[in-house]
Amino acid sequence: MTTPTSHRAVRGPVQQAALLFGLVFLLVGVLGFIPGITTDYDSMEFASHDSGAELFGLFQVSILHNLVHLAYGLAGLALSRTAAGAYSYLLVGGAVYLVLWVYGLFVGHDSDANFIPVNTADDWLHFVLGIAMIGLALALSRRSTRAGAR
Repeated sequence: MTTPTSHRAVRGPVQQAALLFGLVFLLVGVLGFIPGITTDYDSMEFASHDSGAELFGLFQVSILHNLVHLAYGLAGLALSRTAAGAYSYLLVGGAVYLVLWVYGLFVGHDSDANFIPVNTADDWLHFVLGIAMIGLALALSRRSTRAGAR
């Protein structure tokens, strides 16, 4: 008797991490468009520091901010299909989030330059996301390399 085989590819750890980040970013992007989960929803702007909408009443969002989360999520899903793509997504995506953290620290939250927009909670979340994404890219790719060398 033969057993049916699955043609589903097994994702490595770096791919699983990229997939998880992609799914979370997609979820956050969708939640940013749901009134109630996003407070002051009716004051949401397309791209402006004047956007008064806050995801979970904490993270300032705009339509552009939510669309960026959705794009990051889709990129994570697409790039998680290969180990190299997942590694790049986590490494480059983490670097982008660290740049956003620095940007948020130096641009005034009430400045016209704060078009994304970001507030203090966003700034520190961007820092954590950047460190986590880069750390996972490096740690999980190193782990995969060691496992493959055995």
